[in-house]
Amino acid sequence: SFALGAGLAEGLRGLRAFRFSAADVAYLRSVLPSTTDDAFFDYLATLDASQVTVTAGTRMSLLFPQVPFLQVKGPLLVVQLLETTLLCLVNYASLVATNAARFRLLAGPDMKLMEMGLRRAQGPDGALSASKYSYIGGFDCTSNILAGKLYGIPVRGTIAHSFVMSFRCLEEVQPRDLPPRAGGDPVDLAGLAVSWLQRVCDLLQTPPGKANQGELAAFVSYAVTFPCDFQGLLDTYCVRRSGLPNFCAVALALHQLGYQAIGVRLDSGDLAQQSKEIREVFRACGAHFQVPWFGTIPIAVSNDISEQSLEEFMREGSEINMIGIGTNLVTCPLQPSLGCVYKLVEVNGSPCLKLTEDEEKMTIPGMKAIYRLYDAAGHPFMDLMALEEEPSPSAGQELGIRVLGQLGETTKVIPSTVEPLHRTYFRDGQVCEPLPSLPEVRTHAQVSLNLLSPAHRQLHEPQPYPGAVTERLHRLFLELRQGS
Repeated sequence: SFALGAGLAEGLRGLRAFRFSAADVAYLRSVLPSTTDDAFFDYLATLDASQVTVTAGTRMSLLFPQVPFLQVKGPLLVVQLLETTLLCLVNYASLVATNAARFRLLAGPDMKLMEMGLRRAQGPDGALSASKYSYIGGFDCTSNILAGKLYGIPVRGTIAHSFVMSFRCLEEVQPRDLPPRAGGDPVDLAGLAVSWLQRVCDLLQTPPGKANQGELAAFVSYAVTFPCDFQGLLDTYCVRRSGLPNFCAVALALHQLGYQAIGVRLDSGDLAQQSKEIREVFRACGAHFQVPWFGTIPIAVSNDISEQSLEEFMREGSEINMIGIGTNLVTCPLQPSLGCVYKLVEVNGSPCLKLTEDEEKMTIPGMKAIYRLYDAAGHPFMDLMALEEEPSPSAGQELGIRVLGQLGETTKVIPSTVEPLHRTYFRDGQVCEPLPSLPEVRTHAQVSLNLLSPAHRQLHEPQPYPGAVTERLHRLFLELRQGS
């Protein structure tokens, strides 16, 4: 029922850079028909966006069907040339932000969400966009280091299966000595981990010989290198017999030296059930070995996580603290494209209307002012489109409007609050409104989502959010329709 509008900053950057170089014009000469007038190519060489004006939703708005996100004014040829560029820059951005918002709504506010779709994204540009816009949509961090560098998004990750599998035995661990955190002589961490492994296996009643020695070596090597950031990937071999006891052994060895492990990750199997079993083991170790923090070690999961996966986690209950989502986030398989469109609504001051047998594809004519109406509980309940020259509606004032899809009858509404949605962001070739930072946009998006009523926010069979037009705009629509 909603989308998150995104990509405005990139769209404005594209407008500032809009021009045809000499090489561009030469290429166009080579592909356009030979009968094209030379004056046309001379004209292209002079074009830029200095006469274009863009209004857009304040910061980043919740979007609803048929309500404009951007409005572009300027010379007809120029604004027609901008169509594909602007749609490219806002469609995928808004799609990923919306998809991320759906995952956030399903996961709830307390679950940590990590974007990790770089390997499955549609090329490096798609990957960077996915990292950026999933952060706006509500994800906490990304595994994409370049996105962290370019955009300041927090970066997180875990060790890889290939790292664990690259070790065969403890003799391969070099170096293996680690000084206590408080200072003192270095200790052989590998030997200390082996002694702890026996104690852990006795507690878990599992044979120490079943624990993979290469996996233990990988954990020790990682712990020696990153003693303050030790984490384990538990399912390279067998979680219960190998990954879990090996991790506990190394984590307890580190604890003996004054360090604290930061988490584990699961990447296969019944993730919800395994998380509960792992939490039981952590609590048992914490109680038995008198290490209170051990029972709260964070558990992260991955493995083709989808909306359905999150719904199952919530339904079954789990001990999961962080979820890494890749393919189903960045490729958006439930809806691979968003479908923003760019339609002509006015030429030389004359409103125009696209008529079609498909009512949903009819355009709303004229340059418009957009208002969001809020009820007494603070929830937005309707977006209202008015002609640009109409006076603004007022809070507490009864409005006669026409709801899209029900244009045959007048509806009366009394908004408690009225919010103008659009402001001018681009004029005279320059961005004329300060753009918020990425964290500010992310916060605004989450606040906007939280303001939605539960009926509009739910992901399955949501109550449709209505768009509406003023009576004056409706009369214009009828006049143009009858005139056509």
